[in-house]
Amino acid sequence: MVGRALGIDLGERRIGVAVSDAEGRVATPLTVIERSGSRNRDHQRISDLAVEYEAGVVVVGLPLSLDGSTGPAAQAAEHEVEELTAALAVPVLTHDERFTTAIAERALAESGLSGKARRQRVDMVAASVILQSWLDATGSKAQW
Repeated sequence: MVGRALGIDLGERRIGVAVSDAEGRVATPLTVIERSGSRNRDHQRISDLAVEYEAGVVVVGLPLSLDGSTGPAAQAAEHEVEELTAALAVPVLTHDERFTTAIAERALAESGLSGKARRQRVDMVAASVILQSWLDATGSKAQW
């Protein structure tokens, strides 16, 4: 058994969270954390989820620019990842998240959900897209 991984989509207002199965093969949307105004509190909620789901790694989406460069959004995410790394007892990695929100929104629209229902779920679906991409990229080679 490889272990579970948490996927994180950091947003300004919400944090999407996804979890993998115990074998580390399939990502599933889990929840959305509404930003509390305190990063420490938000990071504690992520830490609690990592413990609850026995995650061995947390994978955070890195919003690179279309050309692959690190713009202001990616720099802000990297700064928060540094803080998150200090708050968690497991490794925190980043993974390219370009197009994940668009993929998530398209999937939710195709499922027939209304605009409001899509907005409530898009962050955790985006987190699952990030996590699934990372799982696919690492495959059974992942050792966390």
